[in-house]
Order: sequence, then structure tokens, then C-alpha cells
Amino acid sequence: LESAPPYALGRSLGELVEAGILSPSWLDGLIGDDLPLDRPLYLHQDQAIERVVSGKRNVVVATGTGRGKTESFLIPIIDKLLREHLNGTLRPGVRALLVYPMNALANDQLKRLRLLLERCPFITFGRYTGETAYSRDDGIAALRQQQIHRILPNELVGRDEMQDTPPHVLLTNYAMLEYLLMRPADSPLFEVDGEKGWQFIVLDEVHT
Repeated sequence: LESAPPYALGRSLGELVEAGILSPSWLDGLIGDDLPLDRPLYLHQDQAIERVVSGKRNVVVATGTGRGKTESFLIPIIDKLLREHLNGTLRPGVRALLVYPMNALANDQLKRLRLLLERCPFITFGRYTGETAYSRDDGIAALRQQQIHRILPNELVGRDEMQDTPPHVLLTNYAMLEYLLMRPADSPLFEVDGEKGWQFIVLDEVHT
């Protein structure tokens, strides 16, 4: 047994919308039930979200296991994409790069994104690692071999489709990122100007 003090609570997503920090689109029921609007966030999540969204600040979130580091960066990312969709300016192009030290952690994050973005077909995401197939058909077949049978239309699973229409949220690892930066075929993933401009770089599990 291990004792742990309770973590201080902050505002809920609904209260952050009321405060003008998050987009009103959160109230439209577009995000999966994994992020209920009325559940209080931890205080460190609340503070991180406000500093990223309103303050345009870089943040480091260090807290215990299972204490919401993922929400601290996913909520600002999704909020940005919801705002673009609301304004009619959401086009293909990487807005957020999520970098992981190993594929298993990237795969776990994919499961989370499938839950959150099931009702948001306009927000695209994809994992580009050494395991990623070249075509969508091959990628779907590989997922089914892993017993993943519900494949969302907004999950890009082939290298060719990610090069043609880069996803809004791109997951990779450090080794693959080096290859992506060097290969001309992958250059569309790194557009930096205009409507395809990057907004977020997340180094998850950075202690590893």
C-alpha cells in the first residue's frame, strides 16, 4: 500500500468555456464521453490549459502517473482545431506533432484519440512510424490483425495518404522523425506557413 495526498481540483471544461478560455464548440457534444464537460479537472491541468490557450506559453507538466498529463496537451490541441473548424479555416496540415520515445506509447495514445475524436470526422490524426504501412488498405489490414476492427475515417493509416493530405495530429517517435525530416516525399508534413502552419510540438514521456 502507498498513501498519496489528493490532488487539488480546478475548473471543469464547461467552466473553462464559460470563462472564455476554451471554444464554445466544446458544448456541441463533438468530443467523446472520455472528457465530460462537468467533471472538474486537476488544478495543474486547468493551469496548463489556460497558459497554453490564453497565454500562448510553453509548459512542462510533471505530475504523478495517471494524473492527466495527456489532457494537459490534448485539450489545447483539440481546442485549436475546433476553433479552426468553427471559423471554416480547417484544412489538411499538421498542427500538432506528438513525439514518443517508443512505439508502444504512441499506440496507446492512438487508442485515446479514437475515443475522443470519434464524433469529430473533420479532425484527422495518424501515426507515422516504422510500422506504418504504405497504403491505406495495407494499414487497415494491419490494424485488423491487431484486433482493431473499428477504423475511423479520420484516422490516416497509410504513408501515402499522410503525405498527400497531412493529418492535423501526427504521432511519431524520435528515430522516425529524423527520417521524416530528411526525405523529400515527407516534406508536406513540415509546412510552416499559412493554413498548414504548425502550432504544437509535444514531447511526451520526456523523462524517458
